[in-house]
Amino acid sequence: MFLQIFIGSVMMVTTVIIAGFGAWAMEWAFARAHFWLLREPHRPKLMLVVLVTALWALAMVTVGVWLWAFCFRALGIFITMEAAVYFALVSFTTLGYGDILLTHEWRILGGMAAANGLLNIGLLTAMLVEALRHVRMAQLQAHRAHDPD
Repeated sequence: MFLQIFIGSVMMVTTVIIAGFGAWAMEWAFARAHFWLLREPHRPKLMLVVLVTALWALAMVTVGVWLWAFCFRALGIFITMEAAVYFALVSFTTLGYGDILLTHEWRILGGMAAANGLLNIGLLTAMLVEALRHVRMAQLQAHRAHDPD
């Protein structure tokens, strides 16, 4: 049991660190494009922000799923990589079909993968909303400063 908790904790911290570095890189890119994002027209650029942050979130989920799949495969829990990826995806997204189950000795690890997915998806959603809010608020301020009506 303690081995599962240790492995699961390491996996959770790893995926959160990777998502954090990804968020840092995305924030850096948006900061570099700040003045461009503030120039008219605003709406196409806002859609670009939506697209970039959504793709970033998808990439972070994909990385998390693959890390968990490699972990399951390295521990010998699944014979094929396809089964490991499938179980990791179903667990990480908390979909939980139940058609593939972990053995009794590894079932805590499956729950930790689901908890990790829930945490990461929540963090990624918050980042998506924050990126959109930040860019839109800056655009509105720039518009007001340029056109005080």
